[in-house]
Amino acid sequence: MAKQVRTSADIGVLVRSARKEQNLRQDELAGVSGVGVRFIVDLEAGKPTAQIGKVLQVLQILGCSVDILAPGERKR
Repeated sequence: MAKQVRTSADIGVLVRSARKEQNLRQDELAGVSGVGVRFIVDLEAGKPTAQIGKVLQVLQILGCSVDILAPGERKR
């Protein structure tokens, strides 16, 4: 199901939910994603300054995709 993300907190909620659905601990997700545990903790807490490249790595590992729509576009 598609989720609209408007804030870094929204991304944090999505990451935490997906991680828990896959029965992964934060340290396990960090290891397979190639980031530190602190990064996962901060990401799930909605830290607004998280590095976009690392965020995308984590989302990819969790099986999430990112679709960005140009103004005026609607997803069908």
